Amino acid sequence: IVVTGSDDHLWKMWALPDGNIIMTGEGHTDWLSGCCFHPSGTQLVTSSGDTTVQIWDFSKRGCILTFEGHARTVWDGSWHSCGDFVASASMDNTSKLWDVNSERCRYTTCGHKDSVNSIEFLPFSNTVLTSSADKTLSLWDART
Repeated sequence: IVVTGSDDHLWKMWALPDGNIIMTGEGHTDWLSGCCFHPSGTQLVTSSGDTTVQIWDFSKRGCILTFEGHARTVWDGSWHSCGDFVASASMDNTSKLWDVNSERCRYTTCGHKDSVNSIEFLPFSNTVLTSSADKTLSLWDART
């Protein structure tokens, strides 16, 4: 499976090797910057220049949740291995931990002095790694 974005704010999911389109998503109002599959493979998180993070459900064939709260472009999103949390990295120098079940932001990290460009959970832990344009990596405890 390959996910691609386009200038018209659509993303497409392609099956390999036959090249058939499995699903198309439309919902962001600006370019797409990243995507990440849910650990179970049933959902997708996307990040965008429109400052939002969106959760897409394959069985419902559409967006089921939009997280708003970043002030600038969201560069990246990542699922926790339990599938209940999403972390996002933004050009506003912060990252956020989103609770999918309560549909709200649990925590905002502040500490980078420039854009947070990527974010990733350490598998099966509460540790989040961020990388920044300030030339640093930071480890965060998602519980605090």
